[in-house]
Amino acid sequence: MDVRQEINTTKAPAAIGPYSQAVKTGHLLFVSGQLPMNPETMEIVEGDIQVQTKQALENLKAIVEEAGLTLKDIIKTTVFIKDMEDFAKINEVYATYFKDTKPARACVEVARLPRDVGVEIEAIAVVE
Repeated sequence: MDVRQEINTTKAPAAIGPYSQAVKTGHLLFVSGQLPMNPETMEIVEGDIQVQTKQALENLKAIVEEAGLTLKDIIKTTVFIKDMEDFAKINEVYATYFKDTKPARACVEVARLPRDVGVEIEAIAVVE
């Protein structure tokens, strides 16, 4: 019996490497880091860090919904940012996606992200 199920949707960018958009196992869904890429064009969205954050979260949301869940089911996120000076601007957008139920979160500044984007967001959700 396979205890893991890959989750993929065309409503989020296809993986740009040897990984799945998400993997469901038991009562957990692990969503790979989402970049601010348009799923239709596979191009990085143009705009500031808030535009990039919104797109990354939209991609995350699409994958979670493909698994039959909502953002309320997310229990942990990790936000990777290129510049800690963008922290407040990222939080403004992030807060609009997690209004009622706020997941645990880590936010770290990294030297570089794939495709030189400003933000990448991964998540863990509970499957009921």
